[in-house]
Amino acid sequence: MLNDKLHSYIEELIPGREPLFIEMENYALENKVPIMELVGIEALLQFLRIQNSKKILEVGTAIGYSALRMAEALPNACIVTIERDLERIQAAEEYLGRSKHGEQIILIKGDALEVEELVREQAPYDTIFVDAAKGQYQKFFEMYSKYLSVDGVIITDNVLFKGLVTQSEIESKRIRNLVRKIDNFNHWLMNHPDYHTVILPVGDGIAISKKKR
Repeated sequence: MLNDKLHSYIEELIPGREPLFIEMENYALENKVPIMELVGIEALLQFLRIQNSKKILEVGTAIGYSALRMAEALPNACIVTIERDLERIQAAEEYLGRSKHGEQIILIKGDALEVEELVREQAPYDTIFVDAAKGQYQKFFEMYSKYLSVDGVIITDNVLFKGLVTQSEIESKRIRNLVRKIDNFNHWLMNHPDYHTVILPVGDGIAISKKKR
């Protein structure tokens, strides 16, 4: 993970963002809503530009921040995004309605493990972005990877979980169990027989997985 000074240096180099995005970042900070770190999402957006994704599935909308950032970066893309938390859905709908990029986004309301039929209707996807309940990452991957296009890529956020995956002693039982699940997922993913995966120490850790030919 980047040290604080280097991380701050990179953040200062990032160009300014739309006022609505700044508002959303402040809302997330004030209300403790987890959204992607600035350096992490800039890396994600650049990868999506290179890949030129036309159809993206996002597992975990939160308040719609990353979906709108992806829509802005890729004006010709359609983003299908899933969220189950009612309060976050309400906030996301408000922000999507206020943004000129909102028309590119399809919001599916419900548990990502229970809305597969709705997701399948929009398949296939050039990119699947997983940024929801970290304890369910393997289930999300197994459920939705079959809807990936031939040259598609799956990107998973938070796989280094603030560096805690390297810690052997964690006081909180809940956090300890979550870290164990993330670590198990990382090992499972890196050894998956059907995918090449790399983990980048950017933001909170991003795994990029591509089908083997």
